[in-house]
Amino acid sequence: MNYTISSLMQNDGFVCSCGKRHFGQLSDCIIGDGALKRLPAIIEKYKVQNPFVLCDRETYAAAGEQVCAILMEAGISHTLHIIRRTRPAPDETIVGEAFMFCPNNADAVIAVGGGVINDTGKIVSAQKHIPDIYVSTAPSMDGFASASSSMEREGLKVSLSSKCPDVVIGDADVLANAPKHMIVSGIGDMMAKYVSLVEWRIAALLVGEYYCETVAGIVTSSLETVRACAADAVSGNRDAVCRLAEALVISGLAMNYAGLSRPASGMEHYISHIMDMRALAFGTPCELHGIQAGLGTLLTVRGYEWLKTKAPDREKALAFVRDFDLDAWFDTLRLHLGEGAEAMIAGEHKEKKYDPEKHAARLADIFAHWDDILALIADLPTADELQAFYASIGHPLSCTEYGLTADEIRFAFTAAKDIRDKYVLGRLLWDLGLLEETAGDLAL
Repeated sequence: MNYTISSLMQNDGFVCSCGKRHFGQLSDCIIGDGALKRLPAIIEKYKVQNPFVLCDRETYAAAGEQVCAILMEAGISHTLHIIRRTRPAPDETIVGEAFMFCPNNADAVIAVGGGVINDTGKIVSAQKHIPDIYVSTAPSMDGFASASSSMEREGLKVSLSSKCPDVVIGDADVLANAPKHMIVSGIGDMMAKYVSLVEWRIAALLVGEYYCETVAGIVTSSLETVRACAADAVSGNRDAVCRLAEALVISGLAMNYAGLSRPASGMEHYISHIMDMRALAFGTPCELHGIQAGLGTLLTVRGYEWLKTKAPDREKALAFVRDFDLDAWFDTLRLHLGEGAEAMIAGEHKEKKYDPEKHAARLADIFAHWDDILALIADLPTADELQAFYASIGHPLSCTEYGLTADEIRFAFTAAKDIRDKYVLGRLLWDLGLLEETAGDLAL
């Protein structure tokens, strides 16, 4: 089934067969030719008189200057703040800076940029209870229309509840002129949905997590759209780039429908988060979020392929957990993640996912549903198929291409399970006593 943004923006919601009432939350979405020219009409619709325009140096050049010119021509007073840092991090500093420069009389935020600017704008607008208008400068990730902000807090990558933008604007000229690498990033972020959807189904099977087939179908439809338009999008085709942007928005709406990030992120995103945390703590190399998620997808698919070749061994799994040294693992996290490890360790004290009794119960369910798990894994593309697709669009094929070592990649794979209390491949492999062995065998 094909889904459109307009069909999904039902802010009065609808009752789904899963038992939930789903809300789109996004009110207006304008993607295509001349989208920026409609900004004054949007300002009027929301009765905005003093918007706060937030961007960084690159996004000001890409669209921020044009936004300000349009506002000035329409006689709309506004305050502009340009984040001066190169590639600003999504952390407490940028949020604090945005609040400090946002005037008290601001009655809307116009966030012009990519993921960091968008996530920051959503936090400011949510706290000030004012409309949020997002102007995209590149189809680089799928959080445009989500109701959360992916940020680094005390060194830990977290998903903060903020708000869905009221308006998303994507001008065809701006999107088509985005750097090719950022377009590839958006495609990589969508490829992650292969893993996230399979892991969502596995989590529903093993730990009783909420699952919705309608939401999964929406994400699958968007994923198919991106596969079809990817080659044209990276070549700068305006229509294809707009279709990519629409698919990314729909992925965000799907997260809003589910009320959680499950439909769009799993193990592959947490591998990316570990890489971000190491970059923050130690200055190790990192890439755009979507690129890292795309590479995390390739690693995770390889992990699932490896798992399919193994017959689970109950006694091996139980012995592994009996011998597992949790304090030593905490020390490993501190060594590789610095300050960010403390929040992960605190999370484990609450979650107790390593508790032997909880493990034994999960292990029983794994053995009871092993054939079902294998059937779900079969829905994934092969690593060879993914790699061929990545090569065709210029997506990196390994994290080593941007400077990570094999040991750093393997650590990200083994530590990804500790980012959130979410059942992903790393948790399944740990439950089977196979995590370290899998990481050691991964083709990097």
